[in-house]
Amino acid sequence: MNASKAPTEGSKTLLSGGRIRDLRRRAGLTLQELSDKAGISVGFLSQVERDKATPSLGTLAQLASTLGVSIEFFISTPKVTDSITRSDERPRFSVADSSLQYERLTTDLPGGTLTSLIIHVPAGYQSEVASHAGEEMIVVLEGTIRQTLGDSAFTMTVGDTLHFMGDTPHSFANQTTKAVRLLWTGTTPRLIGKQLTNGD
Repeated sequence: MNASKAPTEGSKTLLSGGRIRDLRRRAGLTLQELSDKAGISVGFLSQVERDKATPSLGTLAQLASTLGVSIEFFISTPKVTDSITRSDERPRFSVADSSLQYERLTTDLPGGTLTSLIIHVPAGYQSEVASHAGEEMIVVLEGTIRQTLGDSAFTMTVGDTLHFMGDTPHSFANQTTKAVRLLWTGTTPRLIGKQLTNGD
């Protein structure tokens, strides 16, 4: 480990400790939990997050692996062209054997805190009830969806939006005979470190 001070003014700063801290918090990990999983001291990790120490590339790779991202997440600067996704080029994905399909809209922006997806909900689909840390927003792009949030249940149609904190129990259902498209944006940690797999 390289516990040297953060780079002085005029040098090129490749790493912001805030990126590690934000990603750790989004993953729901304490300093101690991340240090244990990554095999580094909690004191050193605390210094890194406060930009008081600079980790070696090896240590940074350990942190990246533990947090489920590539090392480039912390040290690269994205090109403008890498921030664009084209509607006719985005592949659809599914998670395990779920019938839901996704299109990822957000890119691998270093230090980014948002994930945004288009969710394709088949007719008759009913989600499980979820509750977790994070902030979420849903926009109905096509079709009609039945949304439950806490003790409330309501029908959402094209153009309707729902903005809520993820720790409120929530679920949704497509009770129609037509597919639904939703625009979902959030900071929920459940998507951190998870890789979507190709659907059928």
